[in-house]
Amino acid sequence: MGQHPFRRLQADLAKLIGSLPAESRLPSEPELAQRLGVSRATLREAMRAFEGQGLIRRRQGVGTFVVGKVPVIESGLEVLESIETLAQRINLPVNMGELQVQQVPADEEYAANMQVSPGTPLTRVSRVIYTDSRPIAFLVDTLPADVLSEAELESGFTGSVLDLLLRRGEPELVQSRTDIRATGATQEVARALQIQRDDVLLHFVARLYSAAGSVVDYSVSYFLPGYFRFHVVRKVG
Repeated sequence: MGQHPFRRLQADLAKLIGSLPAESRLPSEPELAQRLGVSRATLREAMRAFEGQGLIRRRQGVGTFVVGKVPVIESGLEVLESIETLAQRINLPVNMGELQVQQVPADEEYAANMQVSPGTPLTRVSRVIYTDSRPIAFLVDTLPADVLSEAELESGFTGSVLDLLLRRGEPELVQSRTDIRATGATQEVARALQIQRDDVLLHFVARLYSAAGSVVDYSVSYFLPGYFRFHVVRKVG
């Protein structure tokens, strides 16, 4: 399909989505593709763009639904802050879904990323963050077990490892290095965020360092683009 027909498809989809109230279910892909005169592959490509904007939500095996407009969580990247802190700033309620805590030994990959010896005991914390019953982020933090124990997560943990460490005040945290890219959702992440496999997500991989130079937290985060807007303020060189 050429660029102009694809834009026309996007315009037709935008008109349809805009005409429906929040939580309305869209027609099935075969029905919608036939109605709009396009292939299912082309329709699916256009739908991903709308899902990335947070306008629709596709649930595996259930259907595609119109999403009501929600405030966008916006943040500069110069200062490390949790989703909870950012959401509170715009009065957006967020909550943590099911929490999974695992005790795992460091394999070769994690040992290299966390600057520890292979076999070092690690605590891995996985959870989904929701707003208005919609999953918007999937977060996985891995820390040395002597930094954060499973017992510390059993009471009062609401989703942010960063906030928990800051409240505790030990160890002293000094900086974070974060790699940012777009990625397609794996099967595990797609299931957690109730989207389709290979849908585009914002992917952050961060290392949080202590004053002693050790990696306190190695985090892998996936964000739905339509709910987040990140920016960087830079000086002119």
